[in-house]
Amino acid sequence: MLERFKVPEKDRVYVPQERMRAVTEAIFRHNGVSEEFAEVSTDVLMKNDLRGNESHGVSNGMRRYVREYGNETINPTPEYKIVRESKTTMTIDADGALGTHIGPWAMQQAIDRAKEFGMAAVAVINSGHLAGCGYYAMMAAEQGMIGHCMTAGNTLSTVPTFGSRPVMGTNPVAWAAPARKMPPFLFDIATTQVAGNKLGLARRTGAKVEPGWITDAEGTPIMEPVDTPPPGEYFMLPFGGTRENGSHKGYGLALMNEIICNELSGFGPGPVHGIPGGHFFQAYDIEAFTDTEKFMDDMDSLLQYIVDVPPAKGHERVLYAGLKEDEEEKERLERGIPYHFEVIDWYESYCAEAGIDCDLR
Repeated sequence: MLERFKVPEKDRVYVPQERMRAVTEAIFRHNGVSEEFAEVSTDVLMKNDLRGNESHGVSNGMRRYVREYGNETINPTPEYKIVRESKTTMTIDADGALGTHIGPWAMQQAIDRAKEFGMAAVAVINSGHLAGCGYYAMMAAEQGMIGHCMTAGNTLSTVPTFGSRPVMGTNPVAWAAPARKMPPFLFDIATTQVAGNKLGLARRTGAKVEPGWITDAEGTPIMEPVDTPPPGEYFMLPFGGTRENGSHKGYGLALMNEIICNELSGFGPGPVHGIPGGHFFQAYDIEAFTDTEKFMDDMDSLLQYIVDVPPAKGHERVLYAGLKEDEEEKERLERGIPYHFEVIDWYESYCAEAGIDCDLR
């Protein structure tokens, strides 16, 4: 994550992950979620925070979820329904479940079927925010597989190349692959120039938006640094920003994400419905394609080769996706997670009203 999105040192409150985990689980339970799924959803958010992906952790997530439980946008006690099924595929109606509620279960279904048949995929419709795709892809990597996840949420926030009004969401995608000794590969991105939730962090930290990240209200790319506008006064740009810099590539990938998450699942066009769409989870059993032990050795060789590349002038080292996140997790488990004081203020205020113990400072 770019430095601009990190909490300034003066604003940090370091919280041991087990304390934040306990309070977050209590908030989910207070909103009607069962003990089991409160723990599941909390784990998704806490893993994001531990890996340094705070845009999709508790800081932005919990107040949104509390609001959505309160207005009944999401269902705390869903009953999943299998809409269609084969030996290697499933389509699930999540009955309004939060994405962090249904997502781990759906990904495990894909993993279990891939163990038997080599590869498998699960589509989920009628579900809320997934809190990023990386957690689910990593579930497969942690079980010795290659994992893939995508979601077509936050509909009508991103303009197509040359477009004046938004069509798609930020449409994130993630892939993860295990290695033997090296930290696993984890590539987790939005198909926009910047993740929408990161703009929430930018507002909190006072960071500016870079040229080519967003448009004005008429779809014209803003090509100078600006303060982060209030919600509703801007649109997102596909990665690339402008056509000259390759925005058609981010736009095309986002549209393919839309097709797999929404049209393939039977949900239908997210932009036409104007509401968030579906999620997609896929697992590949390495042994079905090649020898697993050789794959692990080859991954180590590949990743080590990459980090051994001499850095260009002005840079300390070469990274690969997942390396810094692995290092961040080890550090945060030891030091605590640096939250913005405003996030802790919100937690304490909410817990005081709800009668929940909140020992975070």
